[in-house]
Amino acid sequence: MTKKRKHQEDFQKVKLKVGKKRPKLENATDTTFKTKTIQIPEQLKDDGIPTQNRKLNIKDLLSQMHHYSAGVKQNALLGLKDFLSQYPFVVDAHLSSIISEVAAVFTDKDSGVRGAAVHLLQFLASKIKAEQIAPFFPLVSAHLSSAMTHISEGIQEDSLKVLDVLLEQYPALLTDRSSILLKNFVELISHQQLSKRMKSKDKLSWMLSVNPNRRVTSQHWRLNVLMRLKKFLQAVVDGSSGLEGEGLQEPKDSPHSARNAVCMTWKAHANNQQHVQLYGGGGLRPKINSSFRLRSLASVIDNTEKGLSSADNLKSFIEIIIPLLIECWIEASPSQSAPILGNLLESESQQLMQQVLSIIHLLWKLTKRQDETHRMELWLRMNYLVDFKHHFMRHFPYSLQETVKHKKKDSCKGNKYCMSSSNNVDHLLLNLTLCDIMVSLASASTLQTDSGWLDMIRKFVTDTLQDGSELNSKQVNRLLDVTWRLMQIQQNKVATEPLIKAVYTLYQQRNLAFPVRTLLLKFFSRVYQKEDLRTQRIRSRSKVLSRWLASLPQQLVLLGTKNPELSDQLIDIIHSAASRSNKDLLQNLQATADRIYDPLDGTLVLLPAETQRRLVQLVYFLPSLPASLLACLSRCCIMGRMSSELAATLVGILRMRSSFAGWKCQVQDNSVNDVDYFSFLFSTLIGFSREELTSLQGIRGKPHISQTQLSPIRLYLTDLDQFLHHWAVTETICHSLSTIPSQSQCFDILQTGICKYLVGLVVIPDSTAGSVLCAINKLLDQACILNENLHKFLASCCYSVLYFLLTLDKGDAEQVQKRDLLWGSCVSALALLPRLLRLMLQSLQVGRICREELPVVAQLLRLLMQHGQLRSHMVTNEFLVQQIIKDIMALKSGDVQEQWLTDLHYCFNVYLASHSQGPGPVNTVY
Repeated sequence: MTKKRKHQEDFQKVKLKVGKKRPKLENATDTTFKTKTIQIPEQLKDDGIPTQNRKLNIKDLLSQMHHYSAGVKQNALLGLKDFLSQYPFVVDAHLSSIISEVAAVFTDKDSGVRGAAVHLLQFLASKIKAEQIAPFFPLVSAHLSSAMTHISEGIQEDSLKVLDVLLEQYPALLTDRSSILLKNFVELISHQQLSKRMKSKDKLSWMLSVNPNRRVTSQHWRLNVLMRLKKFLQAVVDGSSGLEGEGLQEPKDSPHSARNAVCMTWKAHANNQQHVQLYGGGGLRPKINSSFRLRSLASVIDNTEKGLSSADNLKSFIEIIIPLLIECWIEASPSQSAPILGNLLESESQQLMQQVLSIIHLLWKLTKRQDETHRMELWLRMNYLVDFKHHFMRHFPYSLQETVKHKKKDSCKGNKYCMSSSNNVDHLLLNLTLCDIMVSLASASTLQTDSGWLDMIRKFVTDTLQDGSELNSKQVNRLLDVTWRLMQIQQNKVATEPLIKAVYTLYQQRNLAFPVRTLLLKFFSRVYQKEDLRTQRIRSRSKVLSRWLASLPQQLVLLGTKNPELSDQLIDIIHSAASRSNKDLLQNLQATADRIYDPLDGTLVLLPAETQRRLVQLVYFLPSLPASLLACLSRCCIMGRMSSELAATLVGILRMRSSFAGWKCQVQDNSVNDVDYFSFLFSTLIGFSREELTSLQGIRGKPHISQTQLSPIRLYLTDLDQFLHHWAVTETICHSLSTIPSQSQCFDILQTGICKYLVGLVVIPDSTAGSVLCAINKLLDQACILNENLHKFLASCCYSVLYFLLTLDKGDAEQVQKRDLLWGSCVSALALLPRLLRLMLQSLQVGRICREELPVVAQLLRLLMQHGQLRSHMVTNEFLVQQIIKDIMALKSGDVQEQWLTDLHYCFNVYLASHSQGPGPVNTVY
């Protein structure tokens, strides 16, 4: 009992009462705590380095490119693209690291990484210029070569995508390493094999390779490689400095080839201020015929570095690639009996055949830029003509037939093989490329040997031109190249005339595209120039070519402003033929001249300024210049539809065609009648037609009319542009009039014209009044006698012009700019003709005017007295001036003397009264 009670005492249960808190245990842990914030400013400070959305900067992304995980590398490439698109300025700072890291993954084993690298490279290529990436391009090219020659088929396929990007953005940089890349192209489709013919092992031959592990067929893989090889060779051709561009180009000895033209002006040449040196061979540069050729410093470079610019390298590559291309052709070409079917395989075969021919065509172009072109052509003919005839011309011409049958509409959805068989296949271009290759191997000396296949090509070309089907510019370009070559091989008229006729048939079609029409024009122009270079003894003019040439002026009129570029080309050809005195063209040009030079809607006034200049130059070659044509040309000069400089050129040309040009020998008989020539000069000097002057007589009041009560002539105020244009033309007309030998007769003709057409008019344009005064100043000499009517007309013009200048509103900027020109012409006329000044002073009957005009008269008298050239004449007319001042004083009597009247008295006392010999009677008759 005792032990049990003691045990209960040790572990006695504590009874808790309701509502009482539980007491804390003696071994309870205190879980309460207190917190305080800790601030570390240096760690939280932003260092300014840009980061992406995952807080990774450029260094972090580049470092992840070395990660073993393909997913990390792919995400790094994608993140790098987003980062650089967000912060493009980072590219320049880290260009070396970015290029090296991206190029390194061209050979990555994961396809996703390679695809991301291609996308990033495409993005970078659009942002980085060629000069920026040039220092790092050898590294890029090395990685590309490694990818192209990699053992993995997937890496080889993706290397072509990298090559596409570089060819598009940096073709020049890529072609600098052509010797390495060309070998890589060959290794992509072939492998080396010991030649059985050679006992030694020093020569290896190449044969097409077949890899069953590829995802595509061997033919499709070769097509992909050859397409890139074609682009690469095209870049090499485009980058060759000494190679002519594709298409019909002007021959180097053509008068229209690109040269440094000598710009000459009529005035400078006539005054012996500009000398033009002409050489015996024609042209502006001496032609040196020498068998020696200077070698540039680039020729000392190793052949391996020169690439295809070296003849030896080019020959070596041709020897390797041509047999492989022929093997590709044999695989793709049809059998002798079966036609070319239109299923997908045959469509792919046709594309392969097109690439084969395109590559050969580009290689042929590269051979033409070598120094010894003729020797290279002989080498090509000797080595490859037999194979080309056997394989290429075997089924010529080639065509396509679409035979794909769609069983169900739904079955074609999602199936890439359900497509047209002729997609991306141009069988006509294929045939034309083949023709171009073959005719380049023929020459006039081999005509008899090659007549068989040349006749096939000639028939095909003729039928294609006469077919009338729509041809694009690329097809026409190749077609005309072949036609030109055929004409050079066989130059007799029997062979060339059908070809020219076929081209003319195509030219006559309507709605031809502008590039096609341009190519045809260049072709005909080239044929004409080539034909014209022959001596007169052997020249046999083509009837078709003559018909085409004669139709050009009419085509120019009908074309109008529809296509200014095409009009410019037509004008160039017309100018070339007119300068060679082509009779048929000049006759048709004469017949259409009135429509070409119509001042309202003629070709001249509708085309741009530079084209207008060529049309104006054609005036020199016109057989005759009748009065109607000269009237049109005069209106063109004064209407402002062409520049004043061009109008001056036209006036100079007409002067050279007139009998007053001063030629020592008579060049053309009665080309410009003297009466018509003077009529042209006078009409252009006046600046307005008779109908326009008649319509101006009914205009009254401001702002178009300047009117004074002391002159019967009112001035019509022209626009500033019209005034300045008319004034510039006037100076040219005055120069032409001053070059006429008999100045007195010339002045009489001018005086008669003014009296007949201007005297008696009430309203005269201000530019016309100024032009007449300017012409009088230029032509007047001691032998010229002015009649009374002209004196009175000029005196009225002078006062009307001076009154207009003195009443100008200073706020009218346009009219103010006329002041110096009109003031100078009036003062010169008054100084040259003392009677003109006296008549003008006599007309100042101030009693007939209102008081508002008195200050203007006083200011005019004051300016005339102050002018140095007129002072002696004003002294002579002192009593007349004194009488005018008295009349002014009489009208102002009783009023307070104003400042303008005080100034007038002062000037009279200073300039005239001091020179007076004594007061004379006021009513003296002069």
